[in-house]
Amino acid sequence: MSLYIRNKRLSIREMAVFSMLGAIMFLSKILMEALPNIHLLGTLTMTYTLVYRKKALIPLYIYVILNGVYAGFSLWWVPYLYIWTLLWGITMLLPKNMKRSVACVVYPVVCGIYGMFFGALYAPAQAIMFGLDFDGMIAWIIAGLPFDALSAIGNFATGFLILPLSELIRKIESQNKNSQHD
Repeated sequence: MSLYIRNKRLSIREMAVFSMLGAIMFLSKILMEALPNIHLLGTLTMTYTLVYRKKALIPLYIYVILNGVYAGFSLWWVPYLYIWTLLWGITMLLPKNMKRSVACVVYPVVCGIYGMFFGALYAPAQAIMFGLDFDGMIAWIIAGLPFDALSAIGNFATGFLILPLSELIRKIESQNKNSQHD
């Protein structure tokens, strides 16, 4: 079985790494479920995107599928098909060669802002699926603001891991490439 990304075949190593990274996302969510709306998903999404760019969608959707398998493919799951891709897209738009001194501030801030708007991003799908009008959707967003605030705080705090994790993964990837050429 081959997996292709834009006519480029993934190696067995890449398939294994991306599967592991998706599983790490899923396990991190399970392990942190006791904390309300605090998790590593935004941090890991941004980290994987900074390192793997377009290919970061692979572990991201492995996570989404694992989450559906574990908790059930019900209506709550449908927005997961797009909601994490939005953070991936935002991260893709960030400058690639951002100065470290800037990145260590920008990454947590972006991650925190994303956490604050998570409910608003989730709301359109919920409104469609549950027949809410615009006012109902706005009421749903407002009711979720305390949870979004917790998510923003958690995402901001864990966002400080993005830069060191992305540097670590890049170092590991670089060492792997160097050992393949030896």
